[in-house]
Amino acid sequence: MIKSMTGYGRAKLSKDDREYQIEIKSVNHRYLDISVRIPKQLSYLEETIKKEIAKKVKRGKIDVFVTFENNSLEGKEIKINTELAKAYIDELKKLAEKENILSDIQVTEISKYPDVLNIQSSQDDEKITEEVLETITIATDNLVQMRETEGNKISEDLLKRLNIINKKVEEIAKLSTGLIEEYVVKLEERINEILKNQEIDKTRLAQEVVIYADKCSIEEEVTRLNSHISQFKNLLNSNEAIGKKLDFIIQEMNREVNTIGSKSNCLEITNLVIELKTELEDVREQVQNIE
Repeated sequence: MIKSMTGYGRAKLSKDDREYQIEIKSVNHRYLDISVRIPKQLSYLEETIKKEIAKKVKRGKIDVFVTFENNSLEGKEIKINTELAKAYIDELKKLAEKENILSDIQVTEISKYPDVLNIQSSQDDEKITEEVLETITIATDNLVQMRETEGNKISEDLLKRLNIINKKVEEIAKLSTGLIEEYVVKLEERINEILKNQEIDKTRLAQEVVIYADKCSIEEEVTRLNSHISQFKNLLNSNEAIGKKLDFIIQEMNREVNTIGSKSNCLEITNLVIELKTELEDVREQVQNIE
């Protein structure tokens, strides 16, 4: 199943008053480009997150947003800066004596002063890493699922367009089979008109026909086009990242169609070539969305 490069995945996880939320957005890109926005206390996990996503996503511009709230008391300890508190009290007492102010210093008030109370925490990096990976796995799976759903729609559309292309190639092949016979008839008529009743040099006529046939034959181009169409369809059933391969095949198909257009002196074939190029351009645009 092919995958689109556009998608969205989200996951939330709560454990022991630790809450994680991860969002992943992906859009088209020539290569795999992963950008992670993560809280400072989890910054050491940035490369780990990128590697985890890269296991399941091969192409696309990936933006990852990580939020983390740690409301757990685990590993947290309240520290009182006693010396600083005493310094505050001493200075307040001096101020009260100097200004003749009634001194009624409360402990709760002192605790509100800057740097008197500090919460020190030592987080369990191993446990947090495990929980982040659990969350990123769920979010990535959701992203991949959406990309597969979009890819399935693209695949259906591409198959319809390939069938249209295949029919037009068949029409061109049928039209081309009678071109040489028509050329022989027209050439003989033209020569007869010029030479009147003089005898036509059949050998020379045959040589001209061979030269024309060599110049206007599109048998090889049609054969290669059919081969490309078959290869394209087979790749649509692949589980690999095939976007670049499909893009290359489309380039080759365009090259063959252009060659057919340059060789053809038939208006019907020329019109079919224009229609083919239009369909191929639509296919190329769709291929740009494939991983």
